Amino acid sequence: MKRALKVGSMIVAGLLLVSLVTLRVTGLEPRYIDPRTPAFAENNRTAGPGFWLTGEVVEEAVTNWDFINEVNDPVRGNSIMLETRTWYGIPHSVTVNARPRGVDLYLSGSAQGDRLDEGFPNNKAWWANIERDPRVRIKIGDKIYEATATLVQDQDEAAQLLGGNPITTRVDENGNEQVVGVRYYWRVFQRNIPTYGAGAI
Repeated sequence: MKRALKVGSMIVAGLLLVSLVTLRVTGLEPRYIDPRTPAFAENNRTAGPGFWLTGEVVEEAVTNWDFINEVNDPVRGNSIMLETRTWYGIPHSVTVNARPRGVDLYLSGSAQGDRLDEGFPNNKAWWANIERDPRVRIKIGDKIYEATATLVQDQDEAAQLLGGNPITTRVDENGNEQVVGVRYYWRVFQRNIPTYGAGAI
């Protein structure tokens, strides 16, 4: 009986390992739901995460991120995919909003409804992952950009990026102001890019 249990455990572990290696090689991109559709709100403003993102890794510095506005994926439009690092070692990838500003790139996410009860950064898994480990991978088109994401902590800077207050409030029937939505921004810095170019030193 013990031998059968041991063999069964080894088979399950082997199948799990093969599955993870396969996913690592082939990737499993996050599901996408257009944020402009009712389905997005019905799914609690999430579209289902993926695991590893696959694509050609860019090794050159990006000096202008505005090209993201020209990306026109037949499904995702110019939304991009973001891979974050979990504490258990299997990546968590999602589709996010990119806010290119020439040489600067920002990621954006918002919390409404029940998600506000969680408290930042636990409102969303990818937020918590970035705050714990800021190393990320971004997929734009078919290319991967390795980066570090840092939270924009200045509310005035976030308001400038949004073009309005990142904290949305409403007044209830008793005249009390309630927070009903919060938008956050993360600035993106490329990683693994030689500072002075190849062969400079």
